[in-house]
This record gives sequence, C-alpha cells and structure tokens, in this order.
Amino acid sequence: MGFWTKSRLIFNSFRDNAKASIRQVALQTGLSKSSVHRLGQTMARRNTHPESWFWETEEGRQWLIRLVVAVLYHFGLKRGVGAETMSAFFTCLHLEQHLGCSSSSLRTVMDKLETLVLETTEAWEREGIAEAQMGPIVGAVDETFLQRMMLVFTDLVSGYILHEETADDRSYETWHERVRTRLEPMKTHVLYLVSDRAKALIKLAHTGLACLSSPDLFQGWPFDATCFMTWPRATRYPSLPS
Repeated sequence: MGFWTKSRLIFNSFRDNAKASIRQVALQTGLSKSSVHRLGQTMARRNTHPESWFWETEEGRQWLIRLVVAVLYHFGLKRGVGAETMSAFFTCLHLEQHLGCSSSSLRTVMDKLETLVLETTEAWEREGIAEAQMGPIVGAVDETFLQRMMLVFTDLVSGYILHEETADDRSYETWHERVRTRLEPMKTHVLYLVSDRAKALIKLAHTGLACLSSPDLFQGWPFDATCFMTWPRATRYPSLPS
C-alpha cells in the first residue's frame, strides 16, 4: 500500500470521527498503530493553510497531479520556464508541504514527463500510420543555429516536429535524404513547403517533394529566433488531451 493511499485512509477515518483514537483508526484502516501515529503527525504538519485539507482527499490529490503535470508540460517543456521559477510558483500556492517542489525535484519529474510524452507521441504516430489516418502535410523547413546547426522539418497544421537533427551541411542532398527517409514510412505527401528562399529548400520542394514552394511570412519564419527563444522545447510537443 502506497504512502498516499495510507494517508487517505487515515484522513478519511479522522474526518468521519475526529475524536477517534489511534488504536481505533488502526483497527478501522488495517494499519499498524505506529503507521497511524507517524502519518497522522505528518498530516498535521501539512495542515498549515485553510485549503490544506483538500489536498488530502482523493479529488484533491487528482487535481494536484493535474496541476503539476500541466505546469511542467506547458511552461517547463513547451516554453522553457526554469525549474526555480516553477518551484517559486508552487510555493506561492502553499504546496511545498504536499509535493516535492524543489527545483531539483521538478527537473527530475520533468525529465520523466518528457520521456513519457515523446513515447506517447511515437505510439500515436505508429497508430495513425497503421490505421491510415495520416493526412497530407503542410511542411516547413529551416535551419536553426544553437550549439550546432540543426535541420528542422515541421507540419504547420498540427505544429508537430516531424524531424530535427544536427547536420554538417544544409545542401539539397542532405535535406532530401532526411525528409525522404522521414516521410516514407508515414505514407503521406506534402501539399506545399514553406521556407526561406534558399536554393536548396526551393529545390527540395520542386524536385524532391514535387510540390509548391511557398515563401515564409517574414525572414526566419517559422523558426525565427525572436518567436522561439526557447526552441527546441517550445515546439517539440503536441497538445495534450484535456
């Protein structure tokens, strides 16, 4: 039996009978008296604010998990907000007694969340391919220059990053090999390709993908550094279901 399951049993028991003794709660929950005493003291230390009792309930626990995941996903993974800032946010909500909200703890959880999100995305993609649900792509390609040059290929309709990989050059041959390899198993096609006016990218559209080459709206779109300062985390992940 997990920590929170035990705590919830004890909380519910004392909520139903505030005058119950430790022995009575132990008999009711099937836990040892030492566990009831220890977890009861921990619960009392957490009960420091008027709303603290809510986080002890099943509904409160589920809402707290949703809150943490939503903050880490939308602000940490997709917008690059630092763990220290998110830790301060959780502390302002009086949650430091109910979850590990130190910056190191949040980084650990965010790393696990990132892995789960990417695994889920890959599973959805495989399912879509297997069920022939892959629609045509409105593509966008560009190079980003962080520590190394990276080639990025995305679908503008969904915002899904189809491919991101470091490369030593940005020639037509390199682009074509990367994009062709990525699209072949997906059994789909590109309606048109948005890019800057680099000759290699125009050729990628006209020759490599046999589609229209569309100029981007302004220089650097869709990967302009002023819009995506926190790339790649800002654009790697699709929207989670509600």
